[in-house]
Amino acid sequence: MRSMPLRRASAISSAALLLFGTEAHAQSLETQAANATQADIKALRAELDQRIKELDALKRKLADEEANFDRLSREIETGKLENERGAGSPDVNGQPVGSATVSTSGGPSNATVSTGGATAAAQAVAADQVAQNNPDNGAQNGGQNSGQPNAQQPVGEAPVPDTRPPSVAPIFEQPGVLTPKGTLVVEPYFQFQYSSEDQLSLVGYTIIPALLIGLINVSEVRTTTLTGGVAFRYGLTNRLEFEVRVPYVYQTNDAVSRQVFTGTAENSVISSNGNGIGDVEMTMRYQLNQGGPDKMYYVGWLRFKTATGKSPFDVVTDCVTTCIANTTGTGLPLQQPTGSGFYAIQPGLTWLFPTDPVVFFGNFSYLHSFGANESLTLLNGVKEPLGKVQPGDVYGFNIGMGLSLNEKASVSLGYDQSIVMTTTQNGATVPGTTRLILGTLLLGYSYRLSPKTTINFSIGAGLTRDTPDLTLTLRLPMSF
Repeated sequence: MRSMPLRRASAISSAALLLFGTEAHAQSLETQAANATQADIKALRAELDQRIKELDALKRKLADEEANFDRLSREIETGKLENERGAGSPDVNGQPVGSATVSTSGGPSNATVSTGGATAAAQAVAADQVAQNNPDNGAQNGGQNSGQPNAQQPVGEAPVPDTRPPSVAPIFEQPGVLTPKGTLVVEPYFQFQYSSEDQLSLVGYTIIPALLIGLINVSEVRTTTLTGGVAFRYGLTNRLEFEVRVPYVYQTNDAVSRQVFTGTAENSVISSNGNGIGDVEMTMRYQLNQGGPDKMYYVGWLRFKTATGKSPFDVVTDCVTTCIANTTGTGLPLQQPTGSGFYAIQPGLTWLFPTDPVVFFGNFSYLHSFGANESLTLLNGVKEPLGKVQPGDVYGFNIGMGLSLNEKASVSLGYDQSIVMTTTQNGATVPGTTRLILGTLLLGYSYRLSPKTTINFSIGAGLTRDTPDLTLTLRLPMSF
C-alpha cells in the first residue's frame, strides 16, 4: 500500500520534470526563432539599403545620360545647320570636317567643337546604341561579374556642343568666328582699291545763264591703292582671341586738269606715288554669350591702330612759300602717304544670327583718332605749323547675310556704311570740310581648299561719291 503513493509521487515528479523540460525547450525554440527573425530583418534592411543605393546610382546615371542626349541633340542640330549652310567644312580657323575637340571635363567652357561636328555626334550615338543592343560585348570587355548583370562600358565621350559663332564668307574687316584655344591662324591678304573724283571750278561771272566770263577749271583725281599684308590671330581661350595686322601699302595718285581760256588744249597731269609699311593694327575679340541655332551671338572687340605708316604731314608738299595763303605751286603732295598719321582706338560689337539655312550678321563700331600738333613739309624743307589737328570721329555699321552653295563653298552679301565727322584745326572746323557718308555694297565668296586652308574673295562697289569706286580683297587664312 505504501508503494502506491511512492509511485504516484514519482510519476508526478517525472511529469513535472517533463513539463519543465518541455517549457524550457519551447522557450529555447522561441529565442532561436526571435534571433533568426532579427537576423533576417537586418539582412533585409541591408539588402534594401543596397537596393536604394543602386537605385540612386541608376537615377544619377539616367540624369547623366539625359544630359548627354541633350548635348548630342543640340550638336546634331548645329551640325545640320552648318552642313546646309556649307560651313560644316573647316573654316578659316582650321576645324576638321566632322570632328570635334572632346573635353575631358565636359564643361561648356571647353566648347571647341568645329562646325560640322554632327558626324561625330551621330557616330557616338550609333556606337552607344550598338553597345546597348549587344550586352555580350560588355562581357567580353571585362564587364562580367559573378551574380551581377553585364556592365555596359561607354564607347566614347560625347562631343562638346559648338558654342562658337557659325562661319560665313568674310566680307567685312571684323570676322565673326573666333579662333579656338591654342590655334594660330596666319592670313595673308591683298586688297586693290580704285577711286576717281571729278571737280569743276567756275571763277567769273555770267551775263546770261548760257554765257560765262571767267575761268573754267575741270580736274579729275584718280587714286589707286594696293595693300598687301598678313594678319595673325591666336586663340587665347575658346572665347577670346588676339589679332595683329601688318599692312604694306603702295599708292598712286594722278591729278588731271584742264583750264579753259588759258591758251592751251592739253591736259595737265601731276602724278605721285608712295609705298611702305602701313598702320599696324591690334585687335582683341571676346564672345559675350553662347548662342546657338536661332539664337544671337555677340562678339565684342577693341581695335588699336598705330601710326607706323608715313603720315600725310611728313610727305613733301608742292608749295614754295606757304600752303595756307598765296600758294606758290599746286599745293599737292609730291609723294603719297601710307598711313593716317594719327593713333586711333575703335570699340565695336559684332552680332550673328543663324537661322536655317542662312546666317545674318553685322557690326556696330566707333572710331576715335587722337589729335596731334602737325605741320606741313614744303619744297624748301621748311615746316609750316598747322596747330592741333583733330580728325573727325567715324561711326560705322554694316549688315549682311551668308548662304551656302555646297559643303565647300559659301557666298555672302552685305552693305557697309561709315559716317565721317568733320576735321578740326585748333578747335575750329577746317574750311571746306564737310561730313562724309561712305557706303559700299559687298559680295563675298569662300571656298575650302584643304582642311586647314580657305580662300576668300570679296568685291566692293562704292555707292557714294566719297567711297572708293571699286574694292577687291583676297584672303588666304591658314590654321596651325
